[in-house]
Amino acid sequence: MTDYAHSDTAAKSRAEKARRLASYLWQRGISGAELLALPARTRRKLARAAETNPPSTDETWATVAELLDEKDRWAARNPDHPAATRQHTDEKLLWVKPPIGPWS
Repeated sequence: MTDYAHSDTAAKSRAEKARRLASYLWQRGISGAELLALPARTRRKLARAAETNPPSTDETWATVAELLDEKDRWAARNPDHPAATRQHTDEKLLWVKPPIGPWS
């Protein structure tokens, strides 16, 4: 009996899902570290916002984080390339909240 979760088809499906999610998140300025720091509930909401079924494993989320970091490095090396420009950074605040400083 073949274990679908460890088949080539499943691996390809996970890679496609990771690329879709990374593309959506990168456009919003979310880094790999920020993604991994988000609670699982928020990650699931992000996946649904990206019109993607939420990954069931942390392995897929780790792959998304790696892809985000790779794209950041690529964009830093190619700042004039059209694909190095994010289109929806204003939406980052919907997902990643900045730290709140103490009252002075």
